[in-house]
Amino acid sequence: MKAVPLKIKAPHGAMVMNVEWSDGHLGVYPHDVLRGLCPCAMCQGHSRPIKFRSGGNLELREINPVGNYALALTWGDGHASGIYNFDYLRTLCRCETCKAAAPDAGS
Repeated sequence: MKAVPLKIKAPHGAMVMNVEWSDGHLGVYPHDVLRGLCPCAMCQGHSRPIKFRSGGNLELREINPVGNYALALTWGDGHASGIYNFDYLRTLCRCETCKAAAPDAGS
């Protein structure tokens, strides 16, 4: 069974979202990483791989589940078309363990 988020914390004014996963991992997701690697077609076009795009409002206003497979994030400027499936979200983790495992992972 794949890991799923159990608890998500993104306090108002903070610039990081924390996720407690069902496999015990505690994920750390800076807002600039989440917004910069937004997977939506508006940010990325229709090509792959996903590229970091700087800019945009980094205030995370809403986090909504999408079925049992993803989260939809709404940013302070109203941008809300990015759907982060759980597998993709895990790749964006910037905790110390994940950074050590993938030192070339960017931001």
